Amino acid sequence: MSGADNVVWLGTPAFPEAARSALADTRLRTNLRRATGTIRDKRLAVAAELEDWEELRETAATIKSHTLRHLDHHLLRLEKAVTAAGGVVHWAADAAEANRIVTYLVQQTGEDEVVKVKSMATQEIGLNEALADAGIRAYETDLAELIVQLGGDRPSHILVPAIHRGRSEIREIFRREMGEWGRPAPENLTDEPRDLAEAARLHLREKFLRAKVAVSGANFAAADTGTIAVVESEGNGRMCLTLPETLITVMGIEKVLPSFADLDVFLQLLPRSSTGERMNPYTSLWTGVTEGDGPQNFHLVLLDNGRTATLSDEVGRQALACIRCSACLNVCPVYERTGGHAYGSVYPGPIGAVLTPQLVGIENAASLPFASTLCGACYDACPVKINIPEVLVHLRAEAVEAKRRGRLLPTTEGLAMKAAGAVLGSPRRLAAVQRLAAVGARLVARDGRIGALPGPFAVWSGTRDTPVPARESLRAWWRRTRTPTSEDARTAAEGKARR
Repeated sequence: MSGADNVVWLGTPAFPEAARSALADTRLRTNLRRATGTIRDKRLAVAAELEDWEELRETAATIKSHTLRHLDHHLLRLEKAVTAAGGVVHWAADAAEANRIVTYLVQQTGEDEVVKVKSMATQEIGLNEALADAGIRAYETDLAELIVQLGGDRPSHILVPAIHRGRSEIREIFRREMGEWGRPAPENLTDEPRDLAEAARLHLREKFLRAKVAVSGANFAAADTGTIAVVESEGNGRMCLTLPETLITVMGIEKVLPSFADLDVFLQLLPRSSTGERMNPYTSLWTGVTEGDGPQNFHLVLLDNGRTATLSDEVGRQALACIRCSACLNVCPVYERTGGHAYGSVYPGPIGAVLTPQLVGIENAASLPFASTLCGACYDACPVKINIPEVLVHLRAEAVEAKRRGRLLPTTEGLAMKAAGAVLGSPRRLAAVQRLAAVGARLVARDGRIGALPGPFAVWSGTRDTPVPARESLRAWWRRTRTPTSEDARTAAEGKARR
């Protein structure tokens, strides 16, 4: 099965084209700037409260690195612990297999609807669509996910999926669509956050009370105890995890931790990095099943879906350490201006730019590693110290190689790099090109800038202000101002003789 079959790829245009459309949406940019700025400031404030913040980041990075190196061992430990606690573990190699497993488990209960906890793994595999094809309706219960679902939309942020929507838009979506999915919105619904939240609460309440099956993701899983952890802010997840008779959890295999004690580190880092809070309002932990308390049937679906292939890349595997906090999105200047839909994947922003190409295959997402300025803000913000710029550069090289493979003629990039290598490999050739560029640029420059260039250079110059090359190169200036004259040499020799 190819990488493109493993992950739901939304089919949007390549990033440059999609980003161009997003940049023209002034409302989107305003919403993004306000939301990401607020979360960013809150994160900085609460992180600064901890004197050992950097030590926590280093510890988390070490735990994740160790776990990924021994992932098979810890997954087998997790399976053994979950089974011993009364749960059932299923292994899914790809999205199609995971969807078949979940669909079958729901059908075995005789139900035709499920309630869902917010889960990026189920979005990744397109579970809602697969269930719908089988006649099973999935209801999103996270407020932002509910907005996205009712609007026939796609998530655009890891933490706040409906970040691209304003309050008035949400009100109209609720008034127009809620009645088609269940209890309709109140006639006098306003766009006040309190009223919108109350409308969602009333709409979802009946679903919680009648649901027999729930589907969740997982933030973490402890291999030694078989404990699964889900963190959220609204309590909707808690309702899904406690009321239904059957609970099905779809978890990426990279979410496992060696021990329950490791949660101490991550439950300090995650809320501060994601919502700017000291702790999540709702942290749900469960181990298997307990008679008379909560779901009496628990199934854990361990999802590979390209992760093992990613694990084989010593540089790229860092992306699997992600804890989905979205801190990298909130500091990224590219994401702030384009939003998540431009990335064409359920994983937007800097982490999506390094994770998605590895999961679907670099040939299917070749533009994403270039959706970055390489400013490094994402690396500084990441609570588990994923060196996203390093992975981006690594994947850019892979994208170029992938484009080159199978071609009889060299690519434009290849020819440009070969020419650059020839010039940069010779000081004499470099000096000649610099002189030629300085003269030619002055002939076409306007107001100190070079306009659109012809041919293959148009792509670069059409979106950038290209500065005019200096009249004199650094090497030429150095020779002119720093090379000793014969008089300087004679004076230096006389001084040395006197010493």
